[in-house]
Amino acid sequence: MYKKRLALPYLIWASIFTIVPVIIILYYSFFEKGVFTLEGYRQVLNPKYLGNILDSVGIAFISTVICLLLAYPLAMILSSKQMSGKSVILLLVILPMWMNSLLRTYAWGYLLQDTGVVNNFLNDIGLPSMQFLYRKSAIVFGNVYNFFPFMVLPIYNVLCKIDNSIIEASYDLGADKYTTFKKVILPLSMPGVITGIVMVFMPALTTFLVSRLLGGGKTTLLGDLIEQQFNKTGDWAFGSALSVILMIIILITLVFMSKKDSLDKGGGLF
Repeated sequence: MYKKRLALPYLIWASIFTIVPVIIILYYSFFEKGVFTLEGYRQVLNPKYLGNILDSVGIAFISTVICLLLAYPLAMILSSKQMSGKSVILLLVILPMWMNSLLRTYAWGYLLQDTGVVNNFLNDIGLPSMQFLYRKSAIVFGNVYNFFPFMVLPIYNVLCKIDNSIIEASYDLGADKYTTFKKVILPLSMPGVITGIVMVFMPALTTFLVSRLLGGGKTTLLGDLIEQQFNKTGDWAFGSALSVILMIIILITLVFMSKKDSLDKGGGLF
């Protein structure tokens, strides 16, 4: 009973800032001026908006895959017992997180613009200027830069917890490095991989800051579309319906990844 009383403030907090907003969103997605309507969901089926949703999922997926391909080898290197200076490298990975993401994204927008530092450097070494901004690749780059630490840290944490004697036993049984990685290290590190995937995919799917600053608004993602409905057009029914669709996508991702994670015991997000 005492523990339940201690948990009461947290339950109230969760209800006010999590459950109540979800209920409000659900209400506005089905009711407009007190009248039941499915118009918001009908608009979602518009090919134009379906294209925006597919773009959002595609860019988030590509960003997550790139983060994973870059983060896993780095985490492997950092988790090595022979690795020296790992604290410095970890600090460099974490350091950008100490700065506001808006400022970081603005900085990259300045560096990559047509007259920015990167293009000036290319011109100085005799190469032509390149168009870095205002395309989907710029959004992917911004996502990878902003969310990369969220992939590295959980994988590194899990790799550090793997008992070295298990790896040595694999070698003693005649397995080579590739087989040991495939059969021992990779399965044991899956909880960290799954955690990293979730922690990168969800913010990459919902962000509108990166697409606005680096994409120049030329690619409208789901986050941009929702923000426009609430702040510009005032179409709360459509904005709420889009928010519900976004929550469903995230929920499906969480359920799928939690099922994958349940096959691996010993860590992870779920």
